[in-house]
Amino acid sequence: MLKSKRILLALFSLALFVTSCKEDEDVKPGNTLTARAGADQNVNAGDIVTLDGSASTDSENKPFDYRWTFTKRPARSTAALSSATVSKPTFKTDLPGEYEVELTTSNANGESKDKVLITATVIQPIVLDANIAVKTTLEDRIDNPEVPDYIANGNVSVNAELTLKPGVVIAFARDARLEVNDNGGILLAKGDSTKLIRLIGKETKKGFWAGVIFRSSSSANALEYVQVLHAGSKVLFSGRKAGMAIAGSSKAEVSIKNSLFEQNDGYGLWIERGVILSSFTKNTFKGNTEAGILLDADNVAKLDVNSSFTNGNGRNVVEIFASQLSKNITAEVIWQGFKDKTPYRVLEGLTVDANWKISPGVVIEMSEGARMSIDEGYINATGTQTAKIVIKGAENKPAYWRGLICYTTSVNNIFEHVEITGGGSTALVSGKKVNIAVYGSQARMQIKNSKISGSGGYGVYVNYQASVNEDIETVNTFADNVEGKVLRE
Repeated sequence: MLKSKRILLALFSLALFVTSCKEDEDVKPGNTLTARAGADQNVNAGDIVTLDGSASTDSENKPFDYRWTFTKRPARSTAALSSATVSKPTFKTDLPGEYEVELTTSNANGESKDKVLITATVIQPIVLDANIAVKTTLEDRIDNPEVPDYIANGNVSVNAELTLKPGVVIAFARDARLEVNDNGGILLAKGDSTKLIRLIGKETKKGFWAGVIFRSSSSANALEYVQVLHAGSKVLFSGRKAGMAIAGSSKAEVSIKNSLFEQNDGYGLWIERGVILSSFTKNTFKGNTEAGILLDADNVAKLDVNSSFTNGNGRNVVEIFASQLSKNITAEVIWQGFKDKTPYRVLEGLTVDANWKISPGVVIEMSEGARMSIDEGYINATGTQTAKIVIKGAENKPAYWRGLICYTTSVNNIFEHVEITGGGSTALVSGKKVNIAVYGSQARMQIKNSKISGSGGYGVYVNYQASVNEDIETVNTFADNVEGKVLRE
């Protein structure tokens, strides 16, 4: 009997133990989900901020979702998160002030919240010295390209090597200018497509500061991904206003690539005779009061076909001041057509001493009363049926410009698939008004498949010592020439 009682007691104890163990298994500790939005940050206005919620946890190591929201931003701020549902989103502090962002983490265990405060302040720009006499590098201090890193309260004279790093913004005071001089001055301004270098006015309006002038003959001078804006407040050099002027008297040299000349009161860029353009590629000119560019004839061949000159300038042309296309005994000088169809415009006149080739599709406009004279070398204007070369007045009027005269004996003087119109405003030679004159001992020209029209006198004049192809009247089209097609003496 006693033995039976002991057995029953043992069984009862075992049952209690098993029950107790099961109850222990059913009891779980409290599950916690903890959001951690990261440490508060102090940044510069315009900076890109990276938020960091990666320290958030779940006690059971279960996955959870992120949700970020702004709970405070400066008035008028349009700051936006790159993503609201990742652990490390970014946003740009577009205005000074406080940005408070709340992080919510959530899953089946619940949710947790935390906040982080970003305080953005404005860095004051550094005032540039009036005379840069030692090698100097200017760094990009502020990420926001609308906020200047440096200001120039007056003229800045560069007499040593000055390097502008990508992203640098310099704001110039009223009528101030930047001078790169020839007594050691060098400007190395190389930005990139994501961090432009900007030379702007302290006020963002056309014609606020004077502009940039290059006198330096250093081959190291370079502008890449540079913007020149709001200049042309007063005459920059030799009676002209421009965003940038490059002086020829010192044989200034510079390379210009992927740069923008915009909203300048005057020309975007003025290149004087004697300047060496070591490179000119993919530049844009728009919104300038005059033409985008004014240059001499010798530098025209340096312009690349991808540059653009036709977006809202006062005159959407490449202007060429009265100058000479100098003799080049080693190669042809080629004027190319631009992809945006920009015409060339010759002011007053053009004298050619070079072996000059005009590419198919090129349009040359002549200013009122201007003349073109082929004194040495030759003119080879060979277009195609679909890409004719056009030489005409700047205004589509008959007898608007004086005409073209060829004195040279080269067999390469060729007009084919050319339209020439509007010459003969006044006598070009020997009292004759003409579109084309072939004049002088053994001067010659071949003219075929072309249209010659709108002359105030004859279409073509050939003096007794010169020659043209015998079939000139039958293989070309003549129209509206006041005195007739061809005059041969």
